[in-house]
Amino acid sequence: MIPRDQKIYLASKSPRRRELLRQIGVEFEVLMLRETAGRDGAVSEDPLPGETPDAYVQRIARLKALAGRDAMHLRKLLPRPVLAADTTVTIDGQILGKPRSADEALQMLRQFCGRTHEVLTAVAVIANDELNEALSRSEVRFGDVDERALRAYCASDEPLDKAGSYGVQGRAAQFISHISGSYSGIMGLPLYETAALLNRADINTL
Repeated sequence: MIPRDQKIYLASKSPRRRELLRQIGVEFEVLMLRETAGRDGAVSEDPLPGETPDAYVQRIARLKALAGRDAMHLRKLLPRPVLAADTTVTIDGQILGKPRSADEALQMLRQFCGRTHEVLTAVAVIANDELNEALSRSEVRFGDVDERALRAYCASDEPLDKAGSYGVQGRAAQFISHISGSYSGIMGLPLYETAALLNRADINTL
């Protein structure tokens, strides 16, 4: 069992990231950024004008890690490494975040049918004021999914909290004909890169 002093703070409310950290035996405490006293701890996820998908996802992960570090200090919590991540989906140069409605989810998914898109997940770990980052890039190809299936999927709650309107670990897996890259990265936390960053922060994953 990992010793108590090996625990980290996870600056994310994603249940998938929690599941993936548990998969590699990392103990963590969720650090909710919106609870930061005296300020708005939320990080704006709006892209900057002309920002590329790579730059965008890395910037957001970095800002979340720094906000988590600030929250730790403001709340006078036990100092520990802070891990944050961000995932975005991109096709034709577009940055596709979480849909705001079922109609928007349907529009996103239609773009993927019969085509390959990219899933980018950036991870940032800050420990002792040293920030280290990594970027995972994966390709996902959808088959020729019919309109009826897309509409049925979008009628569920599943697309609404996921970048690109789908989760690789959910019902949309039946739309995917090919994956190249990191399955865990597509889920939201690439474990190879995450373990390397945590090891650099003196967190043992084995």
